[in-house]
Amino acid sequence: MDLIPWILLAILLLEHLFFLPRLFSRAGQKAWHGYVPLLNYYTWLKVIGRPWYWIFLLIVPGINLMMLVIMQVELGISFGQRSTVDQWKSGAAAWVALPMLALGQSEYVGPRDWHNKKKSTGREWGESILWALVVASIVRTFLFEAFMIPTGSMEGSMLVGDYLYVSKTAYGPKVPQTPVSVPLIHNALPGSMIPSYTEWFSLPFYRLPGMKKVERYDAVVFNFPHGDTIIVDPQWAGHDYYGILRMEAIKRANGDIPAYVSDPGRYQGEARSLLERQFGIRPRPLDKTENYVKRCVALPGETLSAVDGTLNINGSPLEPPAGVQFEYRITFESPMEKRRAHQGLGLTNIDGTYNDRSLQVAWVLTEDERAQLESSGMAVTIERVDLSFRRGRLEMFPNAYLPEFNQWDPDNFGPITLPNRGMTIELNQRNLALYRRAISTYEGHTLEEAEDKVFIDGVESTSYTFELDYYWMMGDNRHRSADSRMWGFVPETHIVGRASFVWFSKQNKEQHGESKIRWNRMFKSVK
Repeated sequence: MDLIPWILLAILLLEHLFFLPRLFSRAGQKAWHGYVPLLNYYTWLKVIGRPWYWIFLLIVPGINLMMLVIMQVELGISFGQRSTVDQWKSGAAAWVALPMLALGQSEYVGPRDWHNKKKSTGREWGESILWALVVASIVRTFLFEAFMIPTGSMEGSMLVGDYLYVSKTAYGPKVPQTPVSVPLIHNALPGSMIPSYTEWFSLPFYRLPGMKKVERYDAVVFNFPHGDTIIVDPQWAGHDYYGILRMEAIKRANGDIPAYVSDPGRYQGEARSLLERQFGIRPRPLDKTENYVKRCVALPGETLSAVDGTLNINGSPLEPPAGVQFEYRITFESPMEKRRAHQGLGLTNIDGTYNDRSLQVAWVLTEDERAQLESSGMAVTIERVDLSFRRGRLEMFPNAYLPEFNQWDPDNFGPITLPNRGMTIELNQRNLALYRRAISTYEGHTLEEAEDKVFIDGVESTSYTFELDYYWMMGDNRHRSADSRMWGFVPETHIVGRASFVWFSKQNKEQHGESKIRWNRMFKSVK
């Protein structure tokens, strides 16, 4: 089934080579031009009276399909087929329309001349919108794209309501793998869960050259690695399907994790059936998964660990970037002191609220905010929240129930070595837990275990050599970010671009207490 689109495209290209010479001859052009790839399209543009540089649009995936339809319609018009029905036939059924045009008796009358004719309002608007979509699609695909920050996982450097300029030339733009889609729409039609794309025609992964490589602490936009399957519901579609499935499966085991681990296939099957009945489950192609933005903290080949929230690279402590936040449990003497502290620090409802009667709160603070609060004397106690209660719950990557991994939590984990292209690992129990998804999903190999042996693509193997580079992404809001600590590595194939600056910012009343434009953040660079 996957070959059908390619077969249809091959047939159409062969038809061009076979039938265009006949049409060129009738149009007063040299027939032999039709037999030469690229030259045939250059001559085609002359026949229909369109600029020669359109030929460059024919090499842009997605745009080229649109351009072929336009050129097919214009070719029919140049041979007198100008009715609405004829134009629809030319555009929608090119495989039939082109042979009929070439084998028929239609004379070449030239492209439609609008110099002394007034176009209808509908045609004027239609052409303007069409070319605006072509230009915008090229810019969005290969140069830059705008993204909005929807959650507080990067609070401290990027705020909810920030609109980011994301440079795709920084690391090299990716050629669309799902080129047949609604222009300017990422993965679902507005206000619905209807896909904005069709998977009947897809291209292999390819990245054009970029200006730089991903560096430590870059704010990186990437396709969510666990987004290849979604729950068909607006509330859940952007979240980790595998994490939700695991959580529901543990519920099916009455919350007994050892019981779940003893028969995960059974409980996951029950959970999957439940989610399918309630919402539906759907796969998504790589380039149509949700876009996430996090900070790159570890690079390919490095060994990462964390102790009490301090990251270590290859055993050495890593200086945190400015704006990193942690959650603190804070006690005040009175509600007035609590309110004064909240307003004095400039906190929002995302950082924590102050309008309840409790004198103990959980607020997210940067190190500067924590020190300021401590020196102010308004707080009785300030203690960083202990996340050790999350150990052994299969929340932490690699989501495997093994003694070592059961001791990991968001502030304490590792060591984990990030794969890089050419790195070879031994296929033992620990490495299989850490790298199984990288081998099977991201690099596309079948991985099976039988009788204490490992088979990759059906061949017994004791080691594996990686084909891609991988990165570790974390939110600056360290205690309230779902990131690589929960779902693992980000392959190079998933990197989209670098967040460069904020071009617009607006806070909302629900999350910030009031709705207003943040003028001081306009055109502020992302650091």
